[in-house]
Formats: sequence, C-alpha cells, structure tokens
Amino acid sequence: MAGLIKRSDIDEVRSRTNLADIVGDYVTLKSAGVGSMKGLCPFHEERSPSFHVRPQVGFYHCFGCGEGGDVFTFLQKMDHVSFSEAVERMAARIGYELHYEDGAAATDHGVRARILAANQAAAEFYAAQLTSDEAEPARRFLGERGFDSSAAQRFGLGFAPRGGALGRSLAALGYTDEELISAGLLGRGDRGDVYDRFRGRLIWPIRDSTGATLGFGARKLLDDDGGPKYLNTPETVVYHKSQVLYGLDLAKRDIARGRQVVVVEGYTDVMACHLAGVTTAVATCGTAFGVDHIKLVRRMIGDVDNADTTGTGEVIFTFDPDEAGQKAASRAFGEEHRFAAQTFVAVAPDGLDPCDLRLNRGDDAVRRLVKTRRPLFEFKIRRELAAHDLETVEGRVAALRAAAPVVASIRDQALSVGYVRNLAGWLGMDPGEVGRAVASVRSATPRASEPDRSSSQEQPVAEALDLRKLPTDPATRLERDALMAMLQYPGEVGADLVRRASSVAFVDNTLSVVRDAIATSIEHIASPDWLSRVAAEVPAPFETLVKQLGVAPIPERAELIGVYCRGVTAALVDRDLLRQKRDLLGTMQRIDSVAEPERFAQVQRDLVRVEAERRALRDE
Repeated sequence: MAGLIKRSDIDEVRSRTNLADIVGDYVTLKSAGVGSMKGLCPFHEERSPSFHVRPQVGFYHCFGCGEGGDVFTFLQKMDHVSFSEAVERMAARIGYELHYEDGAAATDHGVRARILAANQAAAEFYAAQLTSDEAEPARRFLGERGFDSSAAQRFGLGFAPRGGALGRSLAALGYTDEELISAGLLGRGDRGDVYDRFRGRLIWPIRDSTGATLGFGARKLLDDDGGPKYLNTPETVVYHKSQVLYGLDLAKRDIARGRQVVVVEGYTDVMACHLAGVTTAVATCGTAFGVDHIKLVRRMIGDVDNADTTGTGEVIFTFDPDEAGQKAASRAFGEEHRFAAQTFVAVAPDGLDPCDLRLNRGDDAVRRLVKTRRPLFEFKIRRELAAHDLETVEGRVAALRAAAPVVASIRDQALSVGYVRNLAGWLGMDPGEVGRAVASVRSATPRASEPDRSSSQEQPVAEALDLRKLPTDPATRLERDALMAMLQYPGEVGADLVRRASSVAFVDNTLSVVRDAIATSIEHIASPDWLSRVAAEVPAPFETLVKQLGVAPIPERAELIGVYCRGVTAALVDRDLLRQKRDLLGTMQRIDSVAEPERFAQVQRDLVRVEAERRALRDE
C-alpha cells in the first residue's frame, strides 16, 4: 500500500495545475467575466451553462446541481479514481516527483510510472506492426469479424511479431529487462533468457478509465502457437485483472450519462457493440465478473443503495447460451444483491454473441439485443423452472421450491409482488400458494445475509444554502461581494485586510458563518487550497455557499480586479468602523463627563483611534 502523499506536495501540484486545462478535456469552456469560465455541466443534463470554473482560485462549481471542488475532486468524480490517484496523475502530467509520509512509497510510484510509460510505448509499437506483412493473419481475423482498419485504430489494436522485436524496441528507449518483466511485457526462461511475452498474436490494449494502458490481451492466430487461445498480461503493479474492464475508457462518459452499463464476454463483443452504437459496453479481462468489477461499475453509474430500484440505473449482462454462459449468469445473479441498480440479461437469438450477431444480422440487431433485455430475476427464475418437469405435480412443487428463494431475494417490494404473480402463472398454481412459499423463505432467511445498509441510510440533512437565495439589500450585497473578493483573490486583498474584514460584524447571519470560517483559516490564506480549507470549516449546509462565493463572477475588468477587491473589502471594514463610531458617539452622550471622567476620556481615545483607522483605510 502506498503511504500518504505529503500535504506540501499536494499543495504544490494543485498550485501548478491549471484547472481550466483539465476541465477543458471534458467540457467546452467559454469566458464568463474576469477570471471566470463556464460551460455545460458534465455532472447533469442542462441546456444553459451553469458550470463555472475559476482557474486562479483553482475551484469549480455548478449552480445547477451543486457539484463543486478543486482539480482533484473533479478527476475523482469524472474518472472515478481515488484522491491519491488523482494527485499522482497530475504530478505525472507536470513532471513533479511526489514524496510520501512513510518515505518508501515514492519508489513504488516511480515503478508505476515507468510501467505505464513502457505499456504506452508497447501499445504504439504493436499498433505500428499491424500493417506489417507478418500481421496478415491478424488483419484477416479482424476482417472476418467485420472490423476494418478504422475499427482497429479506434480501439488501438496491434500485432505482436515473433522474435524479440518488442524487447529490442523498448530497450532502445531506455527500458531495462527487469522493468519490462515487471510490466509483463517480457518473460524469463528457465535458463535466464528473456523473451517477448506476446508473439504472433493480435493485441488489444487494456486501459483504465483515464486511457492509461495497464496491460494487454492477446489472441492466438497461428496453428503452431501452443499457448492458450487468449493470453493476458500477468498481475503487475498497475494491472489487476479483477479490477479492470476492457473498453471502460471509451464507455465511461456514456455509462455515467445514461446510467447504464452493458457487460459482454469478450474484446470483440465490446468492439461490435460500440461500432453498432451500444457505447456503454465493457468486458472483463480473462476472469469472471466479480466484486471489484461491481464496485467499479457502481461508481460509474452512481449506484446508491436504495430499497426502491426504480430509476437507479441499469446493468445489462450478455451471456452465451452454452454451459459456461449459464454458469456466468448464475454467478452474476449471486452478486445481484450488491447492486441497487436494476439488473438485466440480454441473450441473442440462436445463441449468437454480439460480435457474431453484428456480423450476421447487422448493427440494428445488436441494438435490439440490448433493448429487448430481460430482468435478471426473470432469467434466473425461468432457468430454475426449465430444470423441472412442469407437467407433473411433483415437478411443479419442486420448481416452486427452487424459484421461491429467487423471488424472496428481490428487495423492491412492488417487483416482488409482481414476480409472485408471474411465477404463479408460469407454474399454473394459485398466487396465494406461491406467495406463502415466498414469504416462508423470506422469513426463514437470516437478515444478516442481506447487505448492510445501515451505514448508507439517508439521514435528515439540512438543505444546502444557495447564493442566489440571499437577500438583495445593500448591506447583504456588500458582505457577499467582500466575501467573494476574499475567497477568490486573497492575495490582491492582502492578509491584513482579510484578517480585519473577517472580524467585523455582519448583518446577514448566513454570511457571518462564512466570515467566521475565513477567520479560522487565515493562516492558510496563501495556500493553493485556500477555498477548500474555508469550505472545510463551515457546517455541511454552508459548504455549497462557500463554493458558490468562490466561483461567482466578479463584475470588474481584469486590469482593475485588484483595486476592486481591496476596495470592496475595505468598504466592509469601513462600514464596521462607522458603526463603531456611531456607538461611541452615543456612549459619549450618555456619559456624565464630570461623574465619570476616566470613562469619558477612554471613549474619546477610542473615537480618535476609529477615525485614524478610517483615514488609514482610505489612504491604502
């Protein structure tokens, strides 16, 4: 396990990264005023842009859906990576060497970066070889399955020549044998000699959601190749077959947008689906669809635990009708409870997989396959029924006993009731009898067998505060504008003025909470994550408000932004000094100077001090 990245390095990477450049890879941004950019939000559907980015502040916020954060938050949500992975990726992008708290993980990161770079170089080498004379069997294989050169380019396909051509090519780029063995690109024989792991095979690069090449899948083409039909990269620092899905880099945006994922069984099936317009298709890499894959998919579709599965997204499995496919379907059903999303099965007519279906019946047939999917529960129930003779009483009773646990496992009560009726119809039995059988199974099933949802139960949460709902009186507007200046341009305002402004009295109680957060965070005013630190100080309902204040456009020209920000903040302080002067004058009127000469003199000194502060403030 990698240690924690040092906070100073995180701040340095953040400060060196232009948020607009990163967001611009996903969103078309246009100017929205001084230092502000906006575009259509990538986190929800909208027609008018409400997604604002402030590169200088290093923060983004959507006024439509409330999403906001810094560059690391953006990458985490867009590409579904961890915080550490987001930092490491940005560090690699700018060429910054990270340091870790335990002092040892930096080396691991260096190895990871070298392997990823070697894999990318290998992918480029393989792709270039696909046009060689030796690769004719690979091109023929693709052509026979309906894939042309443009399809090969789209998916980055390549060819691994025989001999040691890859090893020599990468050695020329400075990679050592040990690095390439660690990457799974080379192997070592019994006598210590090294060799290319993939030889004479069609190559698919296996990428993560960011497009980084983690490993490869290789298909046998030649009769004298004694290896398995498919050979994948072994487990490495970056490649863990149980945690990757082929095609995810191409499918991730449509999966997130449509909240649907189609799980197919092979590389060519993924290609066929995408080329046919089913752009949410992915496949496992030489292993069964398991728990880690489920976690990955759930993050992609925003799958949240919910007793009601309506509207939570779709996971569609395609299985071959053979025994292996049936076993895969059973395994998928065994893990169904891990999804809140609705799960379906799509089985093509005549048992064709998506690749053969497209080849024999065209793109539309692949699209219909997905559209005519069946719920996984129905698929499983019908499979249980198919194993019994429903023409006899004994067979029907046995089928009921086999199918009742399936219906009992359905979390959505409305669906469960519907399947009781369906099962009764399929069996030709009384619905009441079937319902009692299902209820009996449900009552006998230990509650512990169900996933623990206690930690994810929705708790009452105060409504998030919104900048647009603040009062519009002059006093509140001044407080709002001064907070925007302090949050967005603390350097222009200056630490001393920010400190003074964060201690003045506020008219608006909501904005006073933000003021207090600025006061408690003042020591971090020069930090690249200044806005994030302030947001972390406020109660949860105020966090959105802080982010909105941090990205809302400031109405001033770029060349005057410093003058404006200092001016509006100084005006807030001056307003407070004027209040103090008013209070002091009122106190003087109430004091008997003869009876309380010392107190009277102190109030006079305070008045002189306040007036001096006001003059100094205006002269700054």
